Amino acid sequence: MLLIKIRYDMLLNFFQKVLALKNVPRKGWKDKLQIDDVESVAEHTYSAAIMSMIYSDLHGFDTEKIIKMALLHDLSESITGDLTPNEISKKSKQKKENLAMKQILNELPEKISESYHKIWNDYQEAGSKEAKLLHEIDKLEMVFQAKYYHDKGYSKEKLRSFFQTANIEIKSEYLREIVSKILE
Repeated sequence: MLLIKIRYDMLLNFFQKVLALKNVPRKGWKDKLQIDDVESVAEHTYSAAIMSMIYSDLHGFDTEKIIKMALLHDLSESITGDLTPNEISKKSKQKKENLAMKQILNELPEKISESYHKIWNDYQEAGSKEAKLLHEIDKLEMVFQAKYYHDKGYSKEKLRSFFQTANIEIKSEYLREIVSKILE
Protein backbone atom coordinates (compact mmCIF):
# COMPACT_ATOMS: atom_id res chain seq x y z
CA MET A 1 0.00 0.00 0.00
CA LEU A 2 2.82 2.43 0.80
CA LEU A 3 4.36 1.95 -2.67
CA ILE A 4 1.09 3.00 -4.31
CA LYS A 5 0.90 6.07 -2.05
CA ILE A 6 4.44 7.13 -3.03
CA ARG A 7 3.65 6.80 -6.72
CA TYR A 8 0.44 8.73 -6.21
CA ASP A 9 2.35 11.56 -4.53
CA MET A 10 4.94 11.48 -7.31
CA LEU A 11 2.26 11.78 -9.94
CA LEU A 12 0.61 14.64 -8.08
CA ASN A 13 3.91 16.55 -8.08
CA PHE A 14 4.45 15.84 -11.76
CA PHE A 15 0.94 16.92 -12.74
CA GLN A 16 1.33 20.12 -10.71
CA LYS A 17 4.38 20.97 -12.84
CA VAL A 18 2.35 20.33 -16.00
CA LEU A 19 -0.49 22.54 -14.77
CA ALA A 20 1.97 25.28 -13.78
CA LEU A 21 2.65 25.85 -17.51
CA LYS A 22 -0.79 27.44 -17.76
CA ASN A 23 0.58 30.30 -15.65
CA VAL A 24 3.95 30.75 -17.35
CA PRO A 25 3.66 33.57 -19.90
CA ARG A 26 5.58 33.44 -23.17
CA LYS A 27 8.13 36.04 -22.22
CA GLY A 28 9.22 37.15 -25.71
CA TRP A 29 5.74 38.48 -26.46
CA LYS A 30 5.53 40.18 -23.10
CA ASP A 31 8.96 41.81 -23.41
CA LYS A 32 8.87 42.90 -27.06
CA LEU A 33 5.21 43.81 -27.42
CA GLN A 34 4.51 44.94 -23.84
CA ILE A 35 1.40 42.76 -23.75
CA ASP A 36 0.13 41.82 -20.31
CA ASP A 37 -2.22 39.06 -21.42
CA VAL A 38 0.08 36.88 -23.56
CA GLU A 39 -0.28 33.23 -24.42
CA SER A 40 0.98 30.79 -21.83
CA VAL A 41 3.62 28.14 -22.40
CA ALA A 42 0.83 25.55 -22.10
CA GLU A 43 -1.10 27.20 -24.95
CA HIS A 44 2.03 27.22 -27.10
CA THR A 45 2.74 23.58 -26.25
CA TYR A 46 -0.76 22.50 -27.22
CA SER A 47 -0.55 24.24 -30.60
CA ALA A 48 2.92 22.83 -31.29
CA ALA A 49 1.72 19.31 -30.41
CA ILE A 50 -1.24 19.52 -32.81
CA MET A 51 0.93 20.93 -35.62
CA SER A 52 3.52 18.18 -35.00
CA MET A 53 0.87 15.48 -35.07
CA ILE A 54 -0.55 16.66 -38.41
CA TYR A 55 2.82 17.16 -40.09
CA SER A 56 4.07 13.80 -38.79
CA ASP A 57 1.01 11.95 -40.06
CA LEU A 58 1.24 13.69 -43.44
CA HIS A 59 4.91 12.85 -43.88
CA GLY A 60 5.17 9.41 -42.26
CA PHE A 61 7.20 10.32 -39.17
CA ASP A 62 6.86 8.62 -35.79
CA THR A 63 3.76 10.49 -34.63
CA GLU A 64 3.62 9.04 -31.14
CA LYS A 65 7.23 10.07 -30.56
CA ILE A 66 6.80 13.62 -31.83
CA ILE A 67 3.60 14.19 -29.85
CA LYS A 68 5.34 13.07 -26.66
CA MET A 69 8.30 15.26 -27.56
CA ALA A 70 6.07 18.26 -28.26
CA LEU A 71 4.25 17.83 -24.97
CA LEU A 72 7.55 17.61 -23.09
CA HIS A 73 9.57 20.21 -25.02
CA ASP A 74 8.84 23.19 -22.75
CA LEU A 75 7.88 21.37 -19.55
CA SER A 76 11.09 22.46 -17.84
CA GLU A 77 9.76 26.02 -18.02
CA SER A 78 7.37 25.18 -15.20
CA ILE A 79 10.51 25.52 -13.05
CA THR A 80 12.81 27.81 -15.04
CA GLY A 81 10.21 30.12 -16.52
CA ASP A 82 10.37 31.10 -20.19
CA LEU A 83 13.99 32.10 -20.72
CA THR A 84 14.62 34.26 -23.80
CA PRO A 85 17.83 34.51 -25.86
CA ASN A 86 18.18 38.14 -24.75
CA GLU A 87 18.61 37.19 -21.10
CA ILE A 88 20.62 33.94 -21.10
CA SER A 89 23.05 32.10 -23.36
CA LYS A 90 21.83 29.04 -25.22
CA LYS A 91 24.30 26.86 -23.29
CA SER A 92 23.19 28.20 -19.88
CA LYS A 93 19.54 27.85 -20.84
CA GLN A 94 20.05 24.26 -21.89
CA LYS A 95 21.86 23.47 -18.64
CA LYS A 96 19.07 24.99 -16.51
CA GLU A 97 16.37 23.25 -18.54
CA ASN A 98 18.14 19.88 -18.33
CA LEU A 99 18.38 20.16 -14.55
CA ALA A 100 14.72 21.18 -14.28
CA MET A 101 13.60 18.39 -16.58
CA LYS A 102 15.56 15.82 -14.59
CA GLN A 103 13.82 17.03 -11.44
CA ILE A 104 10.40 16.90 -13.10
CA LEU A 105 10.80 13.51 -14.76
CA ASN A 106 12.18 12.00 -11.57
CA GLU A 107 8.66 12.50 -10.16
CA LEU A 108 7.50 9.70 -12.46
CA PRO A 109 7.94 5.96 -12.02
CA GLU A 110 11.28 4.86 -13.45
CA LYS A 111 9.57 2.66 -16.03
CA ILE A 112 8.27 5.68 -17.96
CA SER A 113 10.70 8.31 -16.73
CA GLU A 114 13.58 6.73 -18.65
CA SER A 115 11.74 6.81 -21.96
CA TYR A 116 10.76 10.46 -21.44
CA HIS A 117 14.36 11.33 -20.59
CA LYS A 118 15.41 9.77 -23.93
CA ILE A 119 12.79 11.78 -25.79
CA TRP A 120 13.85 14.97 -23.97
CA ASN A 121 17.53 14.35 -24.76
CA ASP A 122 16.71 13.66 -28.39
CA TYR A 123 14.86 16.98 -28.57
CA GLN A 124 17.70 18.88 -26.87
CA GLU A 125 20.27 17.37 -29.24
CA ALA A 126 17.99 17.59 -32.31
CA GLY A 127 19.14 14.05 -33.01
CA SER A 128 16.19 12.57 -34.91
CA LYS A 129 14.05 13.78 -37.77
CA GLU A 130 11.20 14.20 -35.28
CA ALA A 131 13.35 16.41 -33.03
CA LYS A 132 14.56 18.52 -35.96
CA LEU A 133 10.98 18.90 -37.14
CA LEU A 134 9.73 19.91 -33.70
CA HIS A 135 12.37 22.64 -33.46
CA GLU A 136 11.05 24.03 -36.73
CA ILE A 137 7.40 23.63 -35.70
CA ASP A 138 8.23 25.51 -32.50
CA LYS A 139 9.15 28.45 -34.76
CA LEU A 140 6.15 27.90 -37.05
CA GLU A 141 3.83 28.11 -34.07
CA MET A 142 5.58 31.36 -33.15
CA VAL A 143 4.80 32.73 -36.63
CA PHE A 144 1.13 31.86 -36.24
CA GLN A 145 1.09 33.62 -32.86
CA ALA A 146 2.88 36.65 -34.31
CA LYS A 147 0.28 36.80 -37.08
CA TYR A 148 -2.43 36.65 -34.42
CA TYR A 149 -0.86 39.59 -32.58
CA HIS A 150 -0.44 41.49 -35.85
CA ASP A 151 -4.13 40.97 -36.63
CA LYS A 152 -4.88 42.34 -33.13
CA GLY A 153 -3.13 45.58 -34.10
CA TYR A 154 0.49 45.14 -33.04
CA SER A 155 2.93 46.61 -35.53
CA LYS A 156 4.87 44.48 -37.95
CA GLU A 157 7.99 46.36 -36.83
CA LYS A 158 7.61 45.05 -33.26
CA LEU A 159 6.98 41.54 -34.63
CA ARG A 160 9.84 41.60 -37.16
CA SER A 161 12.35 39.73 -34.97
CA PHE A 162 9.93 36.82 -34.54
CA PHE A 163 9.45 36.52 -38.30
CA GLN A 164 13.21 36.82 -38.89
CA THR A 165 13.99 34.08 -36.38
CA ALA A 166 11.50 31.75 -38.04
CA ASN A 167 12.89 32.59 -41.46
CA ILE A 168 16.40 31.62 -40.31
CA GLU A 169 15.50 28.48 -38.36
CA ILE A 170 12.80 26.86 -40.52
CA LYS A 171 14.55 24.77 -43.16
CA SER A 172 11.76 22.44 -44.31
CA GLU A 173 10.47 23.55 -47.70
CA TYR A 174 6.95 22.53 -46.72
CA LEU A 175 7.02 24.59 -43.51
CA ARG A 176 8.65 27.53 -45.30
CA GLU A 177 5.72 27.53 -47.73
CA ILE A 178 3.31 27.69 -44.80
CA VAL A 179 5.26 30.63 -43.34
CA SER A 180 5.15 32.49 -46.66
CA LYS A 181 1.38 31.97 -46.85
CA ILE A 182 0.96 33.31 -43.31
CA LEU A 183 3.01 36.39 -44.16
CA GLU A 184 1.13 37.23 -47.37
